Amino acid sequence: MAAAAALAPALRRSLGRPRGGLGGAPRPWPASGGAPRPRSTAASLDGINRAVVDRIIRVDHAGEYGANRIYAGQMAVLGRSAAGPVIQQMWNQEKDHLKKFNELMIAYRVRPTVLLPFWNVAGFVLGAGSALLGKKGAMACTVAVEESISDHYNNQIRTLMEEDPEKYKELLQIIKQFRDDEREHHDIGLEHDAEGAPAYSVLKTVIQLGCKAAIFLSERI
Repeated sequence: MAAAAALAPALRRSLGRPRGGLGGAPRPWPASGGAPRPRSTAASLDGINRAVVDRIIRVDHAGEYGANRIYAGQMAVLGRSAAGPVIQQMWNQEKDHLKKFNELMIAYRVRPTVLLPFWNVAGFVLGAGSALLGKKGAMACTVAVEESISDHYNNQIRTLMEEDPEKYKELLQIIKQFRDDEREHHDIGLEHDAEGAPAYSVLKTVIQLGCKAAIFLSERI
């Protein structure tokens, strides 16, 4: 009860500052109406497998949005601690990832998942809740989430390579770079004693099951 009471003010402050889109997410296209127009001439819509590309960009946008909310939750609890700068460094990279996927949503004319408002709350609660366990708990959450995301990116890379590596060259480069960033975050978590978190194996398994469910739903809804 005390932990929940400590978390509530931070959650209210976070949810009270929306930034435009669903659940506080940046708008993936202008609010003026009409079909979104690509901002990047690099994104060619001719001959691509729309079903595959739509699914990839939609779920990756949702994943990066959720990751941003997790780090926001962790910073709300641990921002002034010794772990704050490390968490902030990883969060800054996630902000860049989300910015890029917002651009890709426009360029490839992909709609966002309708579940963004839910990921807004769930991501922040997961981040803050793990941080209430201390630095090790926050890092255990980072390891679990980033391992799931990097594995998912690898699956997407294989899919696009099988489709046509040249046709999806730009998208492949982005996903590979972000995959490497997520691996780096995973390793940072381990270096900062993630495995010393209470019930680490159980915590990691539960979080990763949640990640799999989030991926499955965000690809389709």
